[in-house]
Amino acid sequence: MRRWAASLRWRLLLAALLAVSLALVLAGVAIARLFERHVTQQFDLRLQDQLTQLLAALEPDADGQPVLARPLADPRWQRPYGGLYWQVQAVGRAEAEPALRSRSLWDERLPLADDTLPDGALHRHALPGPAGQRLRALERAVQWGDHGPRWRVVVAADTRELEQALGAFHGALARSLAGLGAALLAAVAAQLWLGLRPLRALQQALQAVRTGRQTRLQGAFAAEVQPLVDDFNRVLAHDEQGVERARRLAGNLAHAIKTPLAVIGTLAEELQPREPALATALQEQVQRLREQVDWHLRRARAASAAHPARPTPVQPVLEGLLRVMRKVHAARADGAEPLELDVQADPAAVFAGEAQDLQEMAGNLLDNACKWARRRVQVTVRRDGDRLRLTVDDDGPGLTPEQCRQVLARGVRADERVPGSGLGLDIVREVAALYGGTLTLARAPLGGLRAALELPSVSDA
Repeated sequence: MRRWAASLRWRLLLAALLAVSLALVLAGVAIARLFERHVTQQFDLRLQDQLTQLLAALEPDADGQPVLARPLADPRWQRPYGGLYWQVQAVGRAEAEPALRSRSLWDERLPLADDTLPDGALHRHALPGPAGQRLRALERAVQWGDHGPRWRVVVAADTRELEQALGAFHGALARSLAGLGAALLAAVAAQLWLGLRPLRALQQALQAVRTGRQTRLQGAFAAEVQPLVDDFNRVLAHDEQGVERARRLAGNLAHAIKTPLAVIGTLAEELQPREPALATALQEQVQRLREQVDWHLRRARAASAAHPARPTPVQPVLEGLLRVMRKVHAARADGAEPLELDVQADPAAVFAGEAQDLQEMAGNLLDNACKWARRRVQVTVRRDGDRLRLTVDDDGPGLTPEQCRQVLARGVRADERVPGSGLGLDIVREVAALYGGTLTLARAPLGGLRAALELPSVSDA
C-alpha cells in the first residue's frame, strides 16, 4: 500500500476534498439554475410590459385592420435589427405577410408556428431572428369587436444580453465557489492538524520509551487518547513484571545448578590422585556446564533489560574497559610488542540500553581483539540518528569469510589453542539482537578482523 494511502491525515483530507467538491458542485448547479430562472422571469416580465404597451397602442381601423395609433417609446423598435421586435399577423395565416411589424425587422418577419391560441393567453416561443440573432418571443391572440378577425400580436427580444448575464454570473459563481472550496479545505487541513496533534504527542512519548528516556508514556493527552495511554502503560508494567519474574526464575535455577556442580567439581578433585583421567574429564564437563549456565544467565539478564531501554553513555564504558584490557593483556608472549589501544568515540554517543549489556558486548569484542592483535587495536564509535556503530579493528591474522560465519555459532572458536569457551561472539550477537542490533565480521583496514556492532542510540530529539 502506498504511504499516502495508509496515512490517516491523507485519507481524511481526501474524504473532505470529495465531500466539499460534491457539495460545491451541487450548490453551484442549484444556484445557477435559480439565477437562470430568475433572470429569465425578469426578461419575460419586461417582454410582457412591451407587449402590454404594444396592445395599448394598437387600434382597429374602419375595415377592422389593426393600426398603430401612437408610436412606441423604446428606440430599439425603430433601429434595424436593434434587438427588439414586434409583429401583428392574422390568426391561421402564418405564411402570409404580417399586417404590421416594427421598423426594426426591416424586411424580415418573425417565423411563427401555425398554431391556435385562446384569446388573452400568453404563449412563449424561441425563434430565430434577423442577423443570426436568437429571440425569445411573447405572443397573445386578440380580437377587436365581437365579429372582427383574430390577430396574433407578438413581441420578441434578442437573448444575447440574457446569455451574457448568465455567462458572467456562471464565471463569477465558479470563481466564488472555487475560493470557498479552497478556504474550506484549508480549514479542514487546519482542523486535522489540530485534531491529530495528540497523536504526534503520543508518538513522541512512545519514542521516549523506546529510546530509554522514559519508562512510561508521560504527558498531557486528549481525553480520547488518554485511555489508550493508560492501557499501554499497564501493558508496559505487566511486561516488566513478567520479565522480572522470568529473570528471577532463571537466576534461581542457575544458582540451584551451580551448587551440585560445585560438589561434583570437588569430588573430581578428590578423584584426581586415584583416577586422573576420569577426574580430568569430569572437571572439563563441569567447566562447560558452568559456562553454559553463565551464558544463559547473561542472556536472561539482557532480555529483561532490553525493554524498556535505559540510556548509557558509551565513552565512560569504553574508558573503563580499556583500563581493564591494558592490565589483563599487559603480559604478552615473549618478544611480542606492547599493545596499542586507540579509541575514537563520539562523546555524545548514548546507547539505548543497560550499561552492563554494553560492557558485556564491547568487553567481549575488545578481549577477542586483544588476544589476536599483533600490536594494535582500534575502537571507533559513531552515531547516526537513532543508531550507533561500534567498530573494533585489530591487526591480527583475521578470518576468512567462511570462518566469520562459523565463529558466530555458539561455542565455536577459530583456534582451539586460544583459551576461552567460544561463547563470546555468540553472546555479543544474542544481546545485540535483543536490542534490535546486529554484529558483523569482516576484514579490517589494519589487516586483521573487524567486528562491527550496530545498536540503538538515544537521539537528541
